[in-house]
Amino acid sequence: LSGCVSLKAVSCYFSILEDGNPRDKLECKTFSIDKIVTQMMQAAEYLGWDVTELKPVLRDMLKAIDIDSSGTLTQQEWIQGGLNNIPLLVLLGLKVAEKDGQHVWRLKNFNRPTYCFVCQNMMLGLRKQGLSCNFCKYTVHSSCANKNCTPCVRTFVRSKTEIGCSVHDWISADCESNKCEICHKKIKMLTGKSCAWCHRMRHSDCVPLGSSHCDCGLLQHHILPPWAICAIFPVKDTNPLLVFVNPKSGGKQGKRVLRKFQYLLNPRQVYNLDNGGPNPGLQFFQNLHKCRVLVCGGDGTVGWILDAIDKADMAIRPPVAILPLGTGNDLARCLHWGGGYEGSDLTEIIKQIEKSILVKMDRWSLQVIPADTADEGDPVPNDIIYNYFSLGVDASIAHQFHVMREKNPQKFNTRNKLWYFQFATSETISASCRNLKECLTIECCGVPVELSRLSLEGIAVLNIPSMHGGSNLWGETKRAEKLKKRQEVTVDPDALEMCSQDMNDKLLEVVGLESVVEMGQIYTGLKSKAHRLVQAAHITIRTYKTLPMQIDGEPWMQPPCTVSLLFGQPKRTMNCEDLFHYFWLKHTG
Repeated sequence: LSGCVSLKAVSCYFSILEDGNPRDKLECKTFSIDKIVTQMMQAAEYLGWDVTELKPVLRDMLKAIDIDSSGTLTQQEWIQGGLNNIPLLVLLGLKVAEKDGQHVWRLKNFNRPTYCFVCQNMMLGLRKQGLSCNFCKYTVHSSCANKNCTPCVRTFVRSKTEIGCSVHDWISADCESNKCEICHKKIKMLTGKSCAWCHRMRHSDCVPLGSSHCDCGLLQHHILPPWAICAIFPVKDTNPLLVFVNPKSGGKQGKRVLRKFQYLLNPRQVYNLDNGGPNPGLQFFQNLHKCRVLVCGGDGTVGWILDAIDKADMAIRPPVAILPLGTGNDLARCLHWGGGYEGSDLTEIIKQIEKSILVKMDRWSLQVIPADTADEGDPVPNDIIYNYFSLGVDASIAHQFHVMREKNPQKFNTRNKLWYFQFATSETISASCRNLKECLTIECCGVPVELSRLSLEGIAVLNIPSMHGGSNLWGETKRAEKLKKRQEVTVDPDALEMCSQDMNDKLLEVVGLESVVEMGQIYTGLKSKAHRLVQAAHITIRTYKTLPMQIDGEPWMQPPCTVSLLFGQPKRTMNCEDLFHYFWLKHTG
């Protein structure tokens, strides 16, 4: 057909991944529906989407905007029809809601009888039957999305006179089989309303019969309600929860958690880290003197948020709780939040944060000085240590994984543990870090550490009692002595057997690793611990050849250098706040 172009030529411009103006993204020359569908399918497969049911959905959407049924779309049809076709914009990942009170849609499969709140007919079909709002769960047919929808929840007030006026925000909701709080009778389908903040339910006819006052329900201490936002005026005796979610963590878990929190809390409390990182949320909360932070992601995500909190000009440094997603999650394990989220009720997790205990964790600065300034090697990922620092065998495995993932990111969406197993097997065979004692020296507070009696392939410096996704390399100390004052350095083997770990004792623990096999034995419980080398307040490691190193799971290759680990925060005036981070320890009693 004359004037048709393949979407292959504009696929990057049309990127599903990037934000942008819908009109700009829809501007192309005339092209055929088949070519559009083919290219979109290729893009979706590249992004790792489940495309089983995508092709017929796409074809139906595009036919709906082909006004003259010619099989091709003119530029006018494409732009005009595309801008008004909310399901198509949702599918392409383009923003269709920027204003307060507008729905944020997603295509959804409904696995039980569900009705459209606009036309009040049932959602029919085997594929994605309609749209659901992330914020309020309002459901509509794709064809009804542009019609007279009830507004979404308001997230702030427009006048200072409304501040503190705590009123229900009633929205149409699926209340079937729930009881009305006014008349206590069951609510039938399409006859009920639910408050967006306290989630109490009433018949539509009963809404005006009860009190208009809203207390925000079970999560009242954590929600930042709209009547508290003009500039932020927090409600008395509350600690609003600021939630950061990494949607890429834990496979599809991150996206599900993001949607659930947007529904449970005010959406302005919940931030997708793919959209501008943590700074928008921290700036929004920067003047609050009482708030909590919840980080949903892995250890790398937690470190990212902690760094951002350090750099943000906040009234206070808020304590952090963790909802662990994905694998690893050593810090979350130490704080009793577990090794990974298993789909439990998020309302209960928020209530657990309310009951949790405030604890401090030491922070350590890392300084790396190359022996030859002309040979700096890879950039050091960070100059602050939260969890651990290591070099040798485990860092080699982490670096192999990192390099392969950088080259082939599409292969690492799932089954990361299998990849780690493959690299660990390879490292077992090659033993690239054997005779490590010939390549380095360790000095702690001026005292040299004896390594000649051991055959080591790795050295780990620990701030917390978990590494490698749950291994306690220091091990349990059965007869720990309660010392009035901790020693600045302990190297005697017998004394080390009585030294316990504490992430708030201003001391680091150093262990030696014999091999990959030993790491596996400790992880599975066949061996109780690695070789305890020293407990100290200041550690210096000098290396004499290029070695793999890692900080909190971020690996790099480092030429000969001097590594110094010191208590506190680098490059800043040292005050008490710079020496620690504050976390919420889950109460398990």
